[in-house]
Amino acid sequence: MVGFILGLIVVGLIAGAIARLLLPGRDPMSVWMTIVLGMVGSFVGGFVGWLVFGHDLDEGALQPSGIFGSIVGALIVLAIYRATHSDRRHHHHLSS
Repeated sequence: MVGFILGLIVVGLIAGAIARLLLPGRDPMSVWMTIVLGMVGSFVGGFVGWLVFGHDLDEGALQPSGIFGSIVGALIVLAIYRATHSDRRHHHHLSS
């Protein structure tokens, strides 16, 4: 269990950092937020893989993905994050 959690943290850091590098733009995120981005991306990637490649009877729909799926999932999560937070920054900037 500890190995799984540590692996998820390492994959999360790598996937989150790569997603932030691949998707241009400014994201004021801490290292911990980058790890969380990658960890959430891992599960999003696992879900997308489950949808695309068929039902995995061993793991089900909620499963972590490998590094490639984690990066794809983190890109999806980051794009959604930016879309939902860009309006707030834009309105705040206009009112200042």
